[in-house]
Amino acid sequence: MKGNILITGGAGFIGSNFVNLISKNDDSKIINLDALTYAADLANIEVQNDTNYTFIKGNICDWSVVEKVFIEHNIDTVVHFAAESHVDNSIEGPKAFIETNIVGTFNLLQAAYQTWMKAPNQPKLEFEHARFLHISTDEVYGTLGKTGLFTEETPYAPNSPYSASKASSDMLVRSYFHTYGLPVVTTNCSNNYGPRQHNEKLIPTIIRKAINEENIPIYGDGKNIRDWLYVLDHCKGIDLVLRTGKIGETYNIGGKNERENIYIATTICEILDTIIPRSTTKSYKDLITYVTDRPGHDFRYAIDASKIENELGWDAEENFETGIKKTIHWYLEKYKEQ
Repeated sequence: MKGNILITGGAGFIGSNFVNLISKNDDSKIINLDALTYAADLANIEVQNDTNYTFIKGNICDWSVVEKVFIEHNIDTVVHFAAESHVDNSIEGPKAFIETNIVGTFNLLQAAYQTWMKAPNQPKLEFEHARFLHISTDEVYGTLGKTGLFTEETPYAPNSPYSASKASSDMLVRSYFHTYGLPVVTTNCSNNYGPRQHNEKLIPTIIRKAINEENIPIYGDGKNIRDWLYVLDHCKGIDLVLRTGKIGETYNIGGKNERENIYIATTICEILDTIIPRSTTKSYKDLITYVTDRPGHDFRYAIDASKIENELGWDAEENFETGIKKTIHWYLEKYKEQ
């Protein structure tokens, strides 16, 4: 694929891993639009000096910025990562989530429509192969009991301001396909982990707290379950959907790695016990502390990824046990340098 790809939020966790991945096997021009909020870091980008890479500091909530980027860089492809994503933060301050996740997504859709289409369902000749890929989350589906999986047909039932804002953005994307014929595709993923994730998230927090000999906070009884997806597997799935996914479709991307939060914590601690034992004879597991549960904490997420597997040939290369070892080693190197 050769074109002008706008990647929003490309200095964030998943976005930066995606930029680094596609820059190695794609000669397209990459335009990274990122507001550089607290969760972004340009150091995540390995290709900052490449001639095909351009960074623009700007907020997708600013219409003038978005419109200018589309015009000046002749954007024909969008991969939309930019989002406020931390559930705890959405509970404390939901406004930023409404603005970025809903208004920002609208701005991108509208700019794409103005640039690519002559009228509803009438693409301009030079943009007949344009594509808008929207990255979303499994949290839009709500919560599962002890059984069942989220599929692309699962009704939306978001339970936090974060997931509600993402559900709203998904609906906007859907509407631009059905009303205007905009060439959109959506992916909904399970919990990502791996290199370059912000410190506030669960796995980096466990690692950081452990090596700093601080209490490791676990919500409630630690029995909440998530399906964990290694970030590079996710990025490969996104790349595949971008190239071969069917316009107007949604693809769920999951790791088939359902784990309780307490399992995540104890596994990391056991690996750290082997790699860098504590100065005492105690295990890092002794630092695990149960704290008051998050309001409205969803019990379980789990994705059925059979659609992307069967239709596009995607499959996760990492299971949790292999991916978490790579992740721990990456963070130990990061914290060693600080």
